[in-house]
Amino acid sequence: MSDLEPIKERFKFYQNRVEQAMDSWIPKIKTHPTKLHEAMRYAVLGGGKRLRPILCYATGEALNIPLKQLDGIASALELIHSYSLVHDDLPAMDDDDLRRGKPSCHIEFDEATAILAGDALQALAFYIVTHDKQMQVTAETKLKMIEFLANACGSRGMAGGQAIDLESVGQTLSLMQLEDMHIHKTGALIRASIVLAAMSAKKLNEQQANQLDHFGKCIGLAFQIRDDILDEEGETEKLGKIQGGDRARNKPTYPALVGLVTAKQRANGLYEDAIQSLQNFGDKATLLRDIAAYIIQRDQ
Repeated sequence: MSDLEPIKERFKFYQNRVEQAMDSWIPKIKTHPTKLHEAMRYAVLGGGKRLRPILCYATGEALNIPLKQLDGIASALELIHSYSLVHDDLPAMDDDDLRRGKPSCHIEFDEATAILAGDALQALAFYIVTHDKQMQVTAETKLKMIEFLANACGSRGMAGGQAIDLESVGQTLSLMQLEDMHIHKTGALIRASIVLAAMSAKKLNEQQANQLDHFGKCIGLAFQIRDDILDEEGETEKLGKIQGGDRARNKPTYPALVGLVTAKQRANGLYEDAIQSLQNFGDKATLLRDIAAYIIQRDQ
């Protein structure tokens, strides 16, 4: 696997880029209603791995897409991810007090404001996709992007996965059921990060599109498996959230179902499958390969 140190600067470059892009889209704190906009900015800016935007930019890099054409999509993806975290942390959901190393949005503000901030962030994401003038795609392609993104974050994607997660607390799931939950809850938006960027390419044949889609599916599931492993082995300071939280809530996880060793083997197998799917993209896909390695080696 790759040495992760050399790619940290690349990550930082893309993290700063999407941070600036999102800052330009989210209304300033002094904009009425001020408390809501303050909560939105608190929930999004100044922290986070920005994995989904990085995947979006890295896919663009593999397909020779200018970065400015992807800023809007990258921002939309991160806003949806951030909104999901705000809602996941609520007392009615996962009831987490810590996110990205600071108090969760509902702790810093209040529950009602956090709910509204999440709602507004999701709406803003779709506004960006429809209004970003830097996106060089046809109206038909833009509609397909909106459709794919809506499915990725809706009941057949991220929200559906969270519903399954909540219903599964205290239950013993089969491996197939556990993977189904993770594919929806986490994998759908990670997959969308790659697919939406690929839709921006002027020339992309069906085989390439399918290979990138398969890569997205593999790393999306591997990411959640690694999350489950870190809930057992990670450190609260590095994770930015309470270590052992899933275990304390008796939530179904890979280590709980199959053990740490088998969970790590499954993540490694998905990594190998993901790398295999990029064999026709050459050196242009180096960053995508590095991200795949990062996903199963990360400690936060």
